[in-house]
Amino acid sequence: MDVCVVGTGYVGLVTGTCLAYLGHAVTAIDSDQRKIDLLNAGGCPIFEPGLRELLARARKQGSLRFSSDLARGVASAEVVFIAVGTPPQPSGDPDLSAVEAVARGIGAALDPGRLRVIVNKSTVPIGSGNWVAMLVEEGIASTVVVPAGKGSGVLVEGPPELPFLVASNPEFLREGSAIADTLYPDRIVLGAQDSRAIGILRQLYAPILEQTFRAPEGVASRPEAFGAVPLVTTDLASAEMIKYAANAFLATKISFINEVSNLCEKVGADVVEVARGIGLDGRIGHRFLDAGLGWGGSCFRKDVSALMAISREYGYQTRLLNATLEVNEAQRQTVITKLQEALKILKGKVVGLLGLAFKPNTDDLRDAPSVDIARALLKMGARVKAFDPVAMKVCQDLHPDLDVHYAEDGVDLAWGCDAVVVVTEWPEFRQLDLEMVRKAMRGDVLIDGRNLFEPESARQAGFHYVGIGR
Repeated sequence: MDVCVVGTGYVGLVTGTCLAYLGHAVTAIDSDQRKIDLLNAGGCPIFEPGLRELLARARKQGSLRFSSDLARGVASAEVVFIAVGTPPQPSGDPDLSAVEAVARGIGAALDPGRLRVIVNKSTVPIGSGNWVAMLVEEGIASTVVVPAGKGSGVLVEGPPELPFLVASNPEFLREGSAIADTLYPDRIVLGAQDSRAIGILRQLYAPILEQTFRAPEGVASRPEAFGAVPLVTTDLASAEMIKYAANAFLATKISFINEVSNLCEKVGADVVEVARGIGLDGRIGHRFLDAGLGWGGSCFRKDVSALMAISREYGYQTRLLNATLEVNEAQRQTVITKLQEALKILKGKVVGLLGLAFKPNTDDLRDAPSVDIARALLKMGARVKAFDPVAMKVCQDLHPDLDVHYAEDGVDLAWGCDAVVVVTEWPEFRQLDLEMVRKAMRGDVLIDGRNLFEPESARQAGFHYVGIGR
């Protein structure tokens, strides 16, 4: 099928690349010409494991092209994905200006001769399917020449059938495993008012639903015994709510285990053992039960805040979601408190942050605990060092005012430090020689903000070890 994906951020670029790998003819559109030039030159604007390799395969197949010309992308497309950013505003409401501009642009580029399915892939508030349909109609109207005395054309008189259908197809991608999440998803959710839209999208996703494609070995192997993918078909509003509810639940689950971890410290329990014990309950599950410094990234805060904003519109108070945010904010302060308890005075001390990205296998620093922790330490008069396998350049570019010394590796980070804090649970950090790290330090404090190390092993290496909820 001919597909147009508008937006080449995490969601748009991964979605477009995977669909192209499956054999669809994909045109990826972005208004940022620098991005398009980079992609056309064989580059990749984001760090995502396997994405660069899959991009190369799709280019070699000739099934993927990049352009900044929206009309060109829409002209031949059967399906048009809107996958632009919806960043949070100070009020918590998402900024939908990019979605609005794209929807109008799509409408202006449509011709009446063929039916298109316009898909909201961006995370948008409930009701946005209807809103996007209205904007596309307005885009169509802007290109209609109305004879004198005939009113405003499309919006007033209305054609018997508009040349598009709107659907919602929320994404559930995790940064660091986005390709696998696209090709081997837990489910695919399709929301539309018209069954024709569902039928077209079912055809588009048939290779994934039926798992008939050849897995891209070396990039994202098919999980063992992985079978057909469940398809959820529903109405627009329910599909939009599914996305928000899923992320809000996961954020709440993490905040819950962090709340439990703080109580574990009071009573002498180990949250790692507690999480293992409750996670074996099939009603709970073990995923997202890792206590630590709280969640970050581009989705959880934005989606929880957006769901709260929607609730306020309807006069409903989201008590549980309010607590989810409050617990997460407090969890970041936990590191500072533990450092104060171990070092007493932070002024003049050197603290190393092991990890910057909000999670492993990404260079994303959006809402990353590391930035808040670094700023708090600097404000208290400490010196801050940091090391991350991939996110240091991004941190320098995004936060040039952050007076942090960037180290070359874990041992270089430890050199001269009074304390080291594990901020991101990169797998390679597990391989660090803790004795060598300890010898490089001036002090002996290890704040394990992700419970990455076994406490006894760290203590044997000479550390004053402090975990989370242990």
